[in-house]
Amino acid sequence: MPKGVFNWTFSDVVAVLKENGFYLNHIKGSHCFYAGYINSKARQVCVAKHGKVAFKPRTLKGMIEQSGLDKEKWGL
Repeated sequence: MPKGVFNWTFSDVVAVLKENGFYLNHIKGSHCFYAGYINSKARQVCVAKHGKVAFKPRTLKGMIEQSGLDKEKWGL
């Protein structure tokens, strides 16, 4: 697993989302939208699929906020 907020790829993010009950809702272009329920609240996370390129830390933080999951579940 990546360290901190660096070196997270598409597959790393999707693995964490699926472990926590998210599922692929739809795809629009190169963006995959994962939906799930956290604390009885519907959430949707947009994850850009650009091969094995790592996400920038600020982009990853945005996906973490969209998911509503605790940082501990992300391993941060």
